Amino acid sequence: MKIEIGLTSFADNSEIFTDKGKTSAISNAQRIRNIIEEIEIADDYGLDVYGLGEHHRPDYAVSDPVTVLAAASRNTKQIKLSSAVTVLSSDDPVRVYERFSTLNAISNGRAEIMVGRGSFIESFPLFGYNLNDYEQLFNEKIELLMQINQNEIVNWTGQLRPNIQNLGVYPRVEHGILPISIATGGTPESSLKAGALGLPITYAIIGGDPKRFRRNIDMYKSIAESYGHDVKELPIATHSWGYIAETDEQAFREFFPSVKASHDVLAKERGWPLYDENSFIREAGPNGALYVGSPETVANKIIETVETLGLSRFMLHTPVGSMPHEHTINTIKLLGERVKPIVDKYFENK
Repeated sequence: MKIEIGLTSFADNSEIFTDKGKTSAISNAQRIRNIIEEIEIADDYGLDVYGLGEHHRPDYAVSDPVTVLAAASRNTKQIKLSSAVTVLSSDDPVRVYERFSTLNAISNGRAEIMVGRGSFIESFPLFGYNLNDYEQLFNEKIELLMQINQNEIVNWTGQLRPNIQNLGVYPRVEHGILPISIATGGTPESSLKAGALGLPITYAIIGGDPKRFRRNIDMYKSIAESYGHDVKELPIATHSWGYIAETDEQAFREFFPSVKASHDVLAKERGWPLYDENSFIREAGPNGALYVGSPETVANKIIETVETLGLSRFMLHTPVGSMPHEHTINTIKLLGERVKPIVDKYFENK
């Protein structure tokens, strides 16, 4: 059984926190250049997929993942290149398809679209969308995107976007269609929607016991079957925060400061409790959602999650917060060179 191992990033860019203190943030331009290098290293070390997030705020450097992925595609050969996610509700499905079909051409067929409703909502007022239409925007736009993906000539009628009457969308994908999946933090609505549409799903598991997502996955499969979809043909993936070093102790020491800094920014915005070492240690343990430690520790936790949830892809989200670039590069190398072989060997005869 082949399990894909990959990475996701939000291109975090704020003050850099380490166990030795903090330093000033680098420029967004340099962070974007670093991301391109990280993707190239991931490809060199045999990782299967890299997903890049879209944000429109000062502490994340990338607002248009496709442009960055396209730049990275020129010096990569095998790695799949995905958004993580495209905030479809505040974008236009025609432009989304056009951008990703162009990326697909540049990368020789390696483009993927991971769409979501948007857990960060800055893009809605920025592009003139009403948050009261949050659900309807996504539902209309995912259906239009799927129609465009399947048909060169589009006829479509909706309520929140101008109708399309017998018009073509170009360029078309060279072979087949674009892989489209829905990403979710675990809301039942997203599992139900993905199952009904017969789309692959990615769960962002960033807190609590990953095993609790078994219920979401069972619901997703049940709905998919009820709509006539073959669940064996629907890949299920997760992404979770993580960091790898030579030892568990080193990984814990180096990762905690940036995780706390990143979490606490969102905690203040959203009314969450602040992060502390007890929370970190709990999440880094066997029943938590942090994949942090030595290569062996991280590999074994990935294996358990893949088996428990029936995954076909696991993506490590790193860095969380701003970390020194060399720390991120080292994690990527260890994931490809030492974690992935352990996972591959375990599942090769499953």
